[in-house]
Amino acid sequence: MTVGTEPAAATAPPRLREIDDLAGPPGLPLVGNMLQIDKPHIHRQVERWSRDYGPYFRFRLGTRRIFVVTDHAAIGTIFRDRPDGFRRTPRFRQIAQEIGLPAGVFAAEGEPWRRQRKMVMAGFDPRHLRAYFPSLVKVCERLERRWRGAATSSSAIDLQRDLMRFTVDAISGLAFGVDVNTLESDDEVIQRHLDKIFPALFRRMLAPVPTWRWWKSPADRELDRSVVAVGAAIDGFVATARRRLADDPERRAAPHNLLEAMIVAADDPGSGITDSEVAGNVTTMLLAGEDTTANTLAWAIWLLARHPQALARARAEIDAIGPAADWTPERLAELRYVEACANETMRLKPVAPFIMFQAVRETTVADVRVPSGTLLWLSLRHDSVREEYFADADAFKPERWLHAQSGPGATSVNRIAMPFGAGPRVCPGRQLAMLEMKMALATLLGRFEIDRVATADAGEPDELMSFTMTPSPLTMRLRVRA
Repeated sequence: MTVGTEPAAATAPPRLREIDDLAGPPGLPLVGNMLQIDKPHIHRQVERWSRDYGPYFRFRLGTRRIFVVTDHAAIGTIFRDRPDGFRRTPRFRQIAQEIGLPAGVFAAEGEPWRRQRKMVMAGFDPRHLRAYFPSLVKVCERLERRWRGAATSSSAIDLQRDLMRFTVDAISGLAFGVDVNTLESDDEVIQRHLDKIFPALFRRMLAPVPTWRWWKSPADRELDRSVVAVGAAIDGFVATARRRLADDPERRAAPHNLLEAMIVAADDPGSGITDSEVAGNVTTMLLAGEDTTANTLAWAIWLLARHPQALARARAEIDAIGPAADWTPERLAELRYVEACANETMRLKPVAPFIMFQAVRETTVADVRVPSGTLLWLSLRHDSVREEYFADADAFKPERWLHAQSGPGATSVNRIAMPFGAGPRVCPGRQLAMLEMKMALATLLGRFEIDRVATADAGEPDELMSFTMTPSPLTMRLRVRA
């Protein structure tokens, strides 16, 4: 199989290059490029290397040879060849298991993935989102009250922490039917423990030596406690959902949320869904639903605060749909410029600027032979910030998305910027994520004036990789709109 643009017709096929023939940053014996790596900024380092070595190059992390692909057309084809041609790396699965994370649809491969994917997609269908909409409005009202209190007392808001509270509350209600209400509580047990898991997964993925297998640091022991605490909370979610199903047997025919649907499927002897897979998908929804959407919102708010004209245009659109009590899914769909702000944020500041896969079988990418087992680093942001595809590519211009070319072509915007992935394994929660972002931005811009969004040193927020790309901590100060 060939990944990428088909070569022009010729009398003889072109000679394939080998990965070891490609250019790449010089390294050292045994450690390769490991000593050159700045882990929190590894994504930017690989992006810089691509400017020197082209769209296809290689580097080494210890004994692991990495084949880098930055061309969006080839990346899109790789995405669409999952899970049969490319999968997540065995190292990812091994470390997730060591941490104690049950496998959900995010990490599953092969038949377990196909089985779970159908179940999870059903939980995120538009009818389900519509049924949950009033509860999501309630979460936004709580966010408004929290920020109104901070504005009244002239207190600085820990932006990422509040947004993570918001996303935890939103996903818990939709996916699990649980009103955890972290926004109006000082109890941050779920959020505090969730925040430790993704960074630990990232650190261990890049660690040259798995020291935690022989000796556990204080951070390792704290991680273990957090995993146990999250597991206990998930067991509570599952037990509560089972009680609801037992008390109201009719819910089995029409489950009210994703967790109920998974339990019903797991109880069917022919489904193949296990209790561990149910727990794994609860964990996946909590982790992915909290971290990715909250950090995208933090980036979006910072960018809007830096661009007053875009903020004013977004606010005018929000004012036109009326107060939260009048919101409906149809009215939120009218926020086209607000959605463009979210898309532009994800183009410039994607929370997943790269992803790593492993080739399941021998294939080719462009004119490079890729043996089975090869590790691939897909640099997702590379083409999204190139002048070849986006004029004034480094600038925040949401309006570019209002009339952007879309469709199946290789140069359409949704084939260049792929924040939710592509192909069979495109993010199942993308519609919920966009809805959450619209509603949070509508709550903020419709009810408040932003006095300041800033880092501790008042500079531009740093891009920090900790599994997802987060901004360095931001604080926000608000005034209530007249």
